Amino acid sequence: MADSVLRDKSKAFAKQIIFLCRQLKQRGAESALINQLLRCGTSVGANIHEAKYAQGTKDFISKFEISLKEINETEYWLDLLHDTNCLFDDEHSCFIKECIDIRRMLVSSVMTLKEKLK
Repeated sequence: MADSVLRDKSKAFAKQIIFLCRQLKQRGAESALINQLLRCGTSVGANIHEAKYAQGTKDFISKFEISLKEINETEYWLDLLHDTNCLFDDEHSCFIKECIDIRRMLVSSVMTLKEKLK
């Protein structure tokens, strides 16, 4: 159940990242920064989705840990775009909140799964 909520939330986040990147392009933000944000912001959900077909619990955990790295990288690019005045305050706050929510869900899932392996 929680896995499904996380998959849905990360997919919705990826869509919002795509829309944001389109807007940033129109605003004239540096394409290298946009591409980095697009890659890591959509990778979070891709790895969570891929975990559904993991070859075992360790592989499942690995996919979620990759998603954790990607959500942290996404936050970095959002901060950088905000600090360089490419991302508005309200946009930044909204996306950072989503990053935090997804990170919390991932950390909780990873910790639970690691406990089950013991």
